[in-house]
Amino acid sequence: QVQLVESGGGLVQVGGSLRLSCAASGRMFSGYAMGWWRQAPGKEREFVAAISRRGGNIYYPNGKKDRFTISRDVTKNTVYLQMNSLKPEDTAVYYCAAAEWGATLSHDPLSIEYWGKGTLVTVSS
Repeated sequence: QVQLVESGGGLVQVGGSLRLSCAASGRMFSGYAMGWWRQAPGKEREFVAAISRRGGNIYYPNGKKDRFTISRDVTKNTVYLQMNSLKPEDTAVYYCAAAEWGATLSHDPLSIEYWGKGTLVTVSS
């Protein structure tokens, strides 16, 4: 089993930066791809980024990196999301997720087995 706990959310002004962390525990953590989804008030959950278990494959919306960077530290069992140049539309609850395949994290959320409870990011205007 895998447990995921997000942290690092908070209130930030437009143009600011935050780094989210997702601490994982459980016997199979190192065998999972990891990723981030977000859900803004009144909107559907949206894919943010994903990374393979070895870090060799990275996924972003539309296949292009924008203002966010995903990374992971296997020694700390932690995945990160560095968010720069934040905009009001980035306001959302950010959820950490784990799955066998990175493609599952980016395109098949119903098949994702493990989710964190989320951390709230609020970008003020």
